[in-house]
Order: sequence, then structure tokens, then C-alpha cells
Amino acid sequence: MTFIGKHYKLILLSIPFISLALHFHIFNTDLFGYHVWRQTETQTVINNFYREDLNILNPRINEYPDTDRLHRMEFPLMQWVFALFYKCFGPHIAISRILTFIIGLFSVYGMFYFCDSIFNNKVISTICAWCFNFSPVFYYYTVNPLPDNMALCCGIWSLGFFYRYINTLKINCVVWSAVFLCLSVMAKLPFILYGVFIFAFVLLVLKRKEYTTRKILPILFIYIAGITPALAWYLAVIPHWVIGAVYGVFNQKLNHPDLVNVLVRTIISILPELIINYGSVLFFLSGFYFMFRNGLHRKPRFFIFCSLGVTLICYFLYEMNIIDVVHDYYLFPFLPLIFLLVAYGAYSLMSLKGKFVRILAMVCLAILPITAFLRADTRWDYDLPGFNPVYIKYKEELRKLTPPDAYCVTGYDDSHYILLYYIDRKGWAFDKSWWDEKMLSFYISKGARYIFLDEQVDTVPINNHLAEKIFDKEKLRVYKLK
Repeated sequence: MTFIGKHYKLILLSIPFISLALHFHIFNTDLFGYHVWRQTETQTVINNFYREDLNILNPRINEYPDTDRLHRMEFPLMQWVFALFYKCFGPHIAISRILTFIIGLFSVYGMFYFCDSIFNNKVISTICAWCFNFSPVFYYYTVNPLPDNMALCCGIWSLGFFYRYINTLKINCVVWSAVFLCLSVMAKLPFILYGVFIFAFVLLVLKRKEYTTRKILPILFIYIAGITPALAWYLAVIPHWVIGAVYGVFNQKLNHPDLVNVLVRTIISILPELIINYGSVLFFLSGFYFMFRNGLHRKPRFFIFCSLGVTLICYFLYEMNIIDVVHDYYLFPFLPLIFLLVAYGAYSLMSLKGKFVRILAMVCLAILPITAFLRADTRWDYDLPGFNPVYIKYKEELRKLTPPDAYCVTGYDDSHYILLYYIDRKGWAFDKSWWDEKMLSFYISKGARYIFLDEQVDTVPINNHLAEKIFDKEKLRVYKLK
């Protein structure tokens, strides 16, 4: 522990180099792997900002279901900024991966700042940044373009600046915290829950009569003013959403036994394996133990952390049927609190007198990059990319099959993003649940001229619309349409 205290700057500087070395083989690859659908959705918006319209209010995807391709979900600030870099350096997926990686580094140093604001201890804060960086779920997504990365980064800095205000009473910290909270919420709506941290603090100081109402009002005004743009955006776009996340458990996607299974698997598998990292599980459990043994739960400020934790658990229970055991990035809001516990547990273990425990703790810290790599790197599987691998293998050839302005039909694609992204065309995607001859006729009437089919077409109604076959390799056929 003395080593960490003396060399904490060196350790913090080593984090990006270690992470860069472990991720280096990914930076120049196209999008594939776990949750590639969400990545291609984000990247499609980036590409269309770059190619078509830089109006930040008009994010567009490649599909024409029955709209003008506008895709107003989260506020697309990250996608828009990435597109600006494309304007400067040209369109390349490596730019998106590098920028996402940089956002991740800001998240890591944000965790150091947040933790240091709480404990005023460089050793705990360094451990926090180190363990957080090698959370397998964070490790995986930190080079994959998702708005969740930006939301997490800004959310961490919002919490950090607010806690710095608690210690220093500098109002500029509140301003910065409000700005980052707004950016976080705009990037991803669930991060609005971080406002509970501020609200709980207000309740605490008013109850303890540490602040007067007159002193609290400016803080509340700054946060209300700061969050207003985000709220305005979501109030405008949410009525047009059809996604299940809005309705949570009231959208009966899973029955009660399934929900119990999701809860159990999240606790015994997702949490230790993907969120925390097996190498940090001992620290996480120790954090709970030492928190109660050392009486941290009796301190007044524990209330604001507990309030946020309970709120996040309620969020998980509400969205559990959507999160399931696959949407692990939905758990990003939990990461700051989890790794505060991890860091405190690790520090407490290394403060014990027993030499064996201290050595064990140091070994666990040292192996985190290895365990993160072993768990997350398998998600990038070229042979099992999350869709028909022929689209990767023959990407350039497929893109040359059709004119750049040709409307294409692709399937099967449950995501409605992946295949249109890979052939780099506008058009329509279909899945098995609603594919029929009537839909193909509709697409043709709207201008579709080519169709990409994952399986052999042997149904007469569809064959009646097919003209010349222009590609036939490895379970993918491409036809001109009549």
C-alpha cells in the first residue's frame, strides 16, 4: 500500500497504456461481437450526420420503415461530435473506437476524482480508478461506440463535482455538476437517477439544519436550469417511442419465474463476472463488511449514497424484464457506487496486519487486467460476430454490388440495423416474424431494387419478384428485384 501511495501518479498514467495494449487489436476492426446491433445503430447515426445532415436534431438511421429515417431516441450529442471528427479526418471506424476509448479514460479519471472527493485518500482513489477500468463490462464497451459511455462519463463527473462542492462549498462546483448531469441525461435517460444523490443531500442538510432554505434555493435552481434542456428533449421524443423500456415490468415480456431467474443470474453471475470482475469480488464483499465494521453507515452522509443505491435497485427491478441477462450496459449507472465499495474494501484489506491478506489483495489487484481481458475479449469473435459472418468477410464486395443510392432489402435481421450498416445502403430490414410477399411488394413499390437474403429462397410468391442473382456465397444470396 505504501508503494501505491508513493507512485499513484505513475499507476494512473499506466492505466491508458495497459488498456491501449489490451485493446490494440480491436481499434481497426469493424463492428462485430456482443451487442453489435446497438453499436451499428449508433454508428449509423454518426455516418449519416457526416454524409447527409449535421443538424443535431435530426439523427437518421438507414431504414425506411414508414418514416423519413429520423431516429430521435437519446439526444445524439456523442454521435454528432464523432461526425465532426469524421469531417476533419475522414470516415473510419477507428476514429469512433479511439474517441470512445478517450471517453472511457475520462470516466476512469472521473472515478479517481469522485473517490478522492469522498475519502481524501490517494491510495483508495487510485485503487478505485484501477479496479473500475478493469470491470469487464466497462473494458468491453470502452472501445465500442455507444452513447452509454458518454452518459456514464458525464454522470461520474457530475457526482464528483457535487461532492467536491459538499467539501468546499464552491458554487462553481455545483454549476459544473449540473452541466455534466445534463449531458449525462441527454446521452442516456436512466442517468437522471443521479439527481437523487443531490436531492438526498438537500433533504439531509435541511433536516439537520446545516443549510437554510435560502442557501439551498440557488443549488436547486442551478440543477433545475441545468436539467431543463434534457427534459425538454425527452418530453418531445418519448411520446413517439415504442420501445419496451418505457413501460418496464408493465410490458409483460417475461413471466414471474423468468424474472426470478434474471434476478438470481444477475446476482450470482452478471454482477461478479461482468460488472465487478472476479479478481475484485473479494474487495466488493470486504467493502460491505468494513463499511459496517468501521461505522460508515452511521455517518450522516451515508444517507445520500444509500438513497442513490436504493433508487438504482428500484430502477433495475422496474427494467428487469428489458435488461434480462443480456443488456449489461443498462447496468452502467451502478458502476460508480460499486467501485467505491470495491476500492474501500481493497484499501481496508491492505490496511490489516496480516501479511497473507495484504499479499492476496495485491495479487488480486495485479491480475485484474488479465481477468478483464480473458472475460471480455471473447466477445469479439470473428467467426460468431452476432450476424451472418459473410457480411464481414465480403464487406467490400457486397458494397460494390449495388449503386450507392440504391434502396435494398436485407434479412433476416432482428435488429434492423446490422445488415444495412454492413452493405452501407438505405432500405428495409426484415425478420422472420413478419416477412411475407406482401411486404416485399410494398418495399418494391417504395423503390427497393435489390434484396440480400441469408437463406435460400424457395417460396414461389417471393421468387416471382426476383430477377437476376448477382451474388451467391456462404448462405447469402443477392438478387435484383423486378
